[in-house]
Amino acid sequence: MTDLPSASKVVIVGGGIIGCSTAYHLAKLGVEVTLLERKKLTSGTTFHAAGLVGQLRSNANVTQLLGYSVDLYKRLEAETGQATGWKMNGGLRLACTPERWTEVKRQATTAHSFGLDMQLLTPQEAFDLWPIMDISDLVGAAFLPTDGQANPSDITLSLAKGARMAGAQIFEDVKVLSVEIENGVIKGVMTDQGRIGCEKVVVCAGMWTRPFAAAHGVNVPLVPVEHQYIITDRIAGVPTGLPTLRDPDRLTYYKEEVGGLVMGGYEPNPKLWGKGVPPQGFHYTLLDNDFDHFTPIMELALGRVPALETAGIKQMINGPESFTPDGMFILGEAPEQPGFFVGAGFNAFGIASGGGAGMALAEWVAKGEAPFDLWPADIRRFGRPHFDSDWIRKRTYEAYGKHYTMAWPSEEHQSGRPCRRSPLYDRLKAEGAVFGEKLGWERPNWFAAPGEVAQDIYTFARPNWHEAVGREHRAAREAAVLFDQTSFAKFALKGPDAEAALSWICANDVAKPPGSLTYTQMLNDRGGIEADVTVARLQRDAFYIVTGTGFATHDFDWIARNIPDGMNAQLFDVTSGFGVLALMGPQARAILQAVTEADLSNEAFPFGTVQTIGIAGCPVQALRVTYVGELGWELHFPVECAVGIYEALHAAGGPLGLRNAGYRAIETLRLEKGYRAWAGDIGPDHTPEEAGLGWAVKLRKNIPFKGRAAIAAQRAGGVKKMLATFTASPDVILSGRETIYRDGVRVGWLSSGGYGHTLGLSIGMGYVRNPEGVSADYVLSGRYELEVATERLPATVHLAPLYDPKMARIKG
Repeated sequence: MTDLPSASKVVIVGGGIIGCSTAYHLAKLGVEVTLLERKKLTSGTTFHAAGLVGQLRSNANVTQLLGYSVDLYKRLEAETGQATGWKMNGGLRLACTPERWTEVKRQATTAHSFGLDMQLLTPQEAFDLWPIMDISDLVGAAFLPTDGQANPSDITLSLAKGARMAGAQIFEDVKVLSVEIENGVIKGVMTDQGRIGCEKVVVCAGMWTRPFAAAHGVNVPLVPVEHQYIITDRIAGVPTGLPTLRDPDRLTYYKEEVGGLVMGGYEPNPKLWGKGVPPQGFHYTLLDNDFDHFTPIMELALGRVPALETAGIKQMINGPESFTPDGMFILGEAPEQPGFFVGAGFNAFGIASGGGAGMALAEWVAKGEAPFDLWPADIRRFGRPHFDSDWIRKRTYEAYGKHYTMAWPSEEHQSGRPCRRSPLYDRLKAEGAVFGEKLGWERPNWFAAPGEVAQDIYTFARPNWHEAVGREHRAAREAAVLFDQTSFAKFALKGPDAEAALSWICANDVAKPPGSLTYTQMLNDRGGIEADVTVARLQRDAFYIVTGTGFATHDFDWIARNIPDGMNAQLFDVTSGFGVLALMGPQARAILQAVTEADLSNEAFPFGTVQTIGIAGCPVQALRVTYVGELGWELHFPVECAVGIYEALHAAGGPLGLRNAGYRAIETLRLEKGYRAWAGDIGPDHTPEEAGLGWAVKLRKNIPFKGRAAIAAQRAGGVKKMLATFTASPDVILSGRETIYRDGVRVGWLSSGGYGHTLGLSIGMGYVRNPEGVSADYVLSGRYELEVATERLPATVHLAPLYDPKMARIKG
C-alpha cells in the first residue's frame, strides 16, 4: 500500500458517493485533497442504495443542485472510462386522488418555475410509458424526461477515478481516529496508520458522521433508519428503457433492473435502527430482512404491478440509511468548529444529490462559502432541540413517515412537541391559540374563537384558519393586536470595538447614538443578503440584535465569523433571557400609554428608536419598529415579566379592541406591506439592489463594509432581477413557487404567496429576471400571468407597497 502523505490541504473522511464527489470537485478546483475510507469505497451505505435520480424539490437551488448531478452523470463515464450505469429514462409520478392530482399539478408548476419540463399525462399516456402497471385508480401522472437512474457503486467509483485523474489521493482501509484541534484551529487528523496534517476536514461518513462529529464538539442531527427494497428476476414486458416510477399514494417506488424491477417504499411506521451506531467491522453489511414490516408495502405494490405476484425475488435488501429531522441533507461548515465541514444525512436520495452536493461542498471548502444559497441544506439551520438524540429520533421518525404523504401548504410537524415554550404558552393555549413550531419553539399561528375547531385542517384550497386570520389581520389594521414573539433570536454584542465590528458587518449605518434602531442587512462579498436584522444601540459599547426564530444558529455564526481579527467585541446569545410581545395597530400608543409613565408621543419616542420604559414593575426595552405596517412597538423584557406585562396590556387594551394574533396574520400583513422575508424573498443570492432595499445600504457614506464593492458595481451597472409584488383574483390560491410570465415568457417564480385581507386580493412576491438587465420601467411595462397548478391566470405587478406606501400609519 502507498504510504499516507504527511500533509494535505484537505482531508475527506468517508468514501461513499458524497465523499468521492467532493474529492472529485476539490481536485478539479486544484485543491490538494486526500480521501480516507475506513474500509472500501461504497462499503458503508452507498453500495445498497436503490439508485433513483429525481431532480424536483420545493427549493430552486436544491433542484438546481440535483440537476447538476444529472448533467455530471451524463458525461462522467466518457471522462473517466469507468461505467456509471447512468440511464436518463425519465421519471413518472402518479396521482390516485383529486388532492394528489392537485399536488402533482402544483409540482409541475414548480418544475416549470425552475426550468424543468414536467409534463402532465392522462392515465393511458402513463400506461403507454409504463405498460406493466394497473391504471384503474389513476387520476393522472406527471413525467419528467430528464430524471433517470444509476448504479450507485459504479458511479461512485467513476467519481473516485475522476478525482484521482485530477490529482486527489484516495486511500482505503484507513480509519480516521480523530481530528487534531489546537486552540480552535484544525491541525490534522490522526489515523490508525499515522498522522496527516491538514487545514480542513470534510466528514462524509454517512451514519457514522454524528458520533464522529460529536467527539469533536460538532452536532450533526441524523438517525440511521432501516430501508428495505426487493430486486426481482426478469419480468415479461419490462423494457430496458422503463422510466423510474413513484407512486406516493401507494408509498412505493420502482426502477428497471436487468429486465426486472427494484421496488421499495416509505412506510408510515419506519424502523429507526435501534443500535444507532454501527458495530465494528460494519461494511458491505446488510441488516436482517423484516418480511412482516415489508408486507404492507408489498401489498400496496401488488395493486399497482400485478406481475409482482408471480415474479421471482432475486434479493431483498435491508440497509440502514441516514435520515434527518426535516428530510433534507446536511452540508456546510460546522458553526462550532471552523474548518470542519459536513456532507451527510442524505435521506435515501444520496445518489440523486451526490454530484451536486459534492460540487457545492467542494466550492464551500475551497472558497469559504457555498456557490449559491443552500439554506434548506445548511447545517446552521439546526438549533438547540437538535442536540437531543431522543428529540431527533422522534422528529426523524415523523419526517420519514411523511416522505410520500401529501405535502400540504403550511403543514406543521407534530413530534417532539412542545419543546421550547414562552412563559405565556399555557395562557395563550387556553385562549384558543393553535401553535406551530420553529426550531423547537411553540409559536401561536392563529387563535380559534369559541365554537371553532382549534386545529389545522390542511388543504390546497382556503384553509380552515382563513377567517380566523382575517379577524386578526383586521384587528391589526383597525384596533390593535398582540403577538407573542418570544421565540425571536436575540444577541448582545459588547465591547469597545462593537461599533466598529458592526459597521463592517452591516450594510446600513449602525454608528448612531445610543437609543437608535437600525434595520439592516449583512452581506457576503457578492452583495448577497446573509442576514436581515434589527440592531438596537443600547449603550456606546453595547448593541442588541434581533433576528428570526429559525436563523439563530446561522446569524450568530455569521456575525461571530465576521468580527474582524483583533477587534475587542464579544457576541452572546441572549434569546432565552428575554420575552417579546409585539403590540401593533392604530390603538397601540393609547394601550401602551395606559400602562407606562413614559412619554410615547411621536416627538418623544419617534419611529426607529429604542427606549427603556417601565410596565407592571418591569424594565422593558421598547423598540419602535414594525413588520406588519402599523404603528407599534416590540417590547423586550426579562422572561419572568411576561405574564405581568401581558395581563397589563390586555387589561388596558380590552376596551380598545386589542386581541391576540398569530404568525399567519403576520404573514398576510407583511405581504400587503411588501416586507421581505429572509430565506424566501431575500437571501445570499439576492442583493439589496435587487430586492428593493438599496435605501438601507450606506453606500453614500465613506464607511467600508463587507459586500460594499459588489453593491457599488451593481448600482453602477444595473441588475438582472428585481423583486416585485403581484396581485391576483381573491379565488386564486398562492403559496409560493408559482411561475411568473411576462408577455408570455417565463421570467421567474413567486418566492412567497398568500392573501391580503385588507385588499381582498391574493398576493405574491417574486423576482422578475432578464439576462439583459431589469429596470423599474421594464418590470412595470409587461403584461403578467402567474401559472398556478399548470393554469395561467392574469396578475398585476407592483413595485411600491400595496398598503400605506408613504408609511403614514407607521410614523403617525
